Amino acid sequence: MTGDLAWVPQSCTLPTEERPLRVAEWDALFAERLTSLSRPQPLRLRLDLADGEGVEARVRDLVERESGCCSFFTFTTTPAQDLIRLDISVDQTHEPVLDALAARIAAAGEQR
Repeated sequence: MTGDLAWVPQSCTLPTEERPLRVAEWDALFAERLTSLSRPQPLRLRLDLADGEGVEARVRDLVERESGCCSFFTFTTTPAQDLIRLDISVDQTHEPVLDALAARIAAAGEQR
């Protein structure tokens, strides 16, 4: 599992033993709810997640916890009809992290 988390940046303050659990939460969300993934700008990902009971609260909870340990991420959650749009932005330094995250999200979405 350690090699699987090699993309997690050093600046992440989440304790190492908790990282696999957090990654699994995100992976499950993407596998269950991802309807589209785009990269409108080099430093921003846009995800559309299928809405449903409790989905917005789940997304907001994950975003809040992730913001606490990885402050280089900027998350914007926008509810729309039948979906939750999640924009994820980073600064130039963390573009490789966003690249790795985009690949991981795409892979999780393909498991649907």
